[in-house]
Amino acid sequence: MPELVALDLPGGMGFVDALRAVWDTGDAAAPLDPRLPAPAIRALLAALRPTRVVGSDGQITRVAGGRQVGEGDALVMATSGSTGNPRGVVLTHDALAASASATSARLGVDPAHHTWLACLPFAHIGGLSVVTRSLLTDTPLMAIAGFDAELVEQIGRSGEATHTSLVATALARIDPAVFTAVLLGGSAAPDGLPANVITTYGMTETGSGIVYDGVPLDGVEVALREETPRSGVGGEILVRGPMLLRCYRDGSDPRIDGPDGSGGWLPTGDGGHVGSDGRLTVDGRLSDVIVTGAEMVWPIAVEQVLADHRGIAEVAVWKRADPEWGDRVVAWIVPTDLDAVPSLGELRDLVAQRLAPWAAPKEVVVSAALPRTPSGKVRRADLT
Repeated sequence: MPELVALDLPGGMGFVDALRAVWDTGDAAAPLDPRLPAPAIRALLAALRPTRVVGSDGQITRVAGGRQVGEGDALVMATSGSTGNPRGVVLTHDALAASASATSARLGVDPAHHTWLACLPFAHIGGLSVVTRSLLTDTPLMAIAGFDAELVEQIGRSGEATHTSLVATALARIDPAVFTAVLLGGSAAPDGLPANVITTYGMTETGSGIVYDGVPLDGVEVALREETPRSGVGGEILVRGPMLLRCYRDGSDPRIDGPDGSGGWLPTGDGGHVGSDGRLTVDGRLSDVIVTGAEMVWPIAVEQVLADHRGIAEVAVWKRADPEWGDRVVAWIVPTDLDAVPSLGELRDLVAQRLAPWAAPKEVVVSAALPRTPSGKVRRADLT
């Protein structure tokens, strides 16, 4: 039976070679994040249960209690999901091939003329999927140890790579025009993106992005359930397609029957709606909705409004308990100038005019930086 090999390696072509070697033996790979502290690595190993670990020094360590994988399994990717506890998402070679094919077709990637640049952490599907789609479509690949704005822009400007995948914080540090196409994921996209930047929606369980600029990739189906018109939510987003996970590492399968009674649908935990143009808009995590005075507020919507203020460099919106309102909307901001911090009244007016009065923040917290995950998402639970 195939084994699961954990790769405790930094990004770069050495990682790519190690992944190839694992696949060549018929085994599956579980990328670890070498930046994590030892306790976090131990928790990941306990959740993923690999049979052996390949370290950065090339040493291979057998792991007691490791479990084998199924025939055809290619990756077991760690995800914390909504609980914060690590879980393993099992992706098959067939699922990765379906994802690579659909992505390449949508972008018009030609292996004879295009090259992918992998510069995001390989322990996350958004970073590793650049590698897997390159390998599975025989498209040339450059892989560097991590995101370096100057180096990434230089690679794009020189033509050494034509396509890459970034998160919003990384995108803001380069000129995206140096690439033919940039896939953007990981968090809500800023407004005013150039035409060559494609916003993506997906998760570890979908093997990377499966909806590009609101339009599902070929072979991907999207449905909504549990409509809640009062809150402005079309419903929970359900997805189905050949690139979905086989199961979690514990053997459980999260797929359910959809609104039409057919099976195979993955509940994403995200709320969304389909516009008159047929495009999907993701409103945010259903668990992130703020209920204030019986009204529901999407943090992402408020963040997008506040991000347009010239006095705000970064912003995150979350809640604090309030004796009158239940929860109150709070904005954590990183100002562009500490001597000219926008006032609460100014920001409240801005949000009230563009969204609704109840969506306006009742408090502003000035921060030096926002807590983020390695993939660029704001850690709302760490906003205090």
